Amino acid sequence: MRTGRLLRMLGLRSGHLEAASLGSIALCVALWSRAASVDQDERGNAERRALFVSMWAPMLWLMSQSLREFD
Repeated sequence: MRTGRLLRMLGLRSGHLEAASLGSIALCVALWSRAASVDQDERGNAERRALFVSMWAPMLWLMSQSLREFD
């Protein structure tokens, strides 16, 4: 509850976090497609980076849902 209030005081709205969530999905896809184009030695690191970014989307979406009660 306090985090939602803090984000609201900082000027964030639920739409901002929803857009960031969708942007993280696009970034994940871009990183994953880039991982297919690098050599075998760097591929594991690139895939891990894409998986890490893919975990941002649900977190940002849930944060946006918690801000909806303040809209």
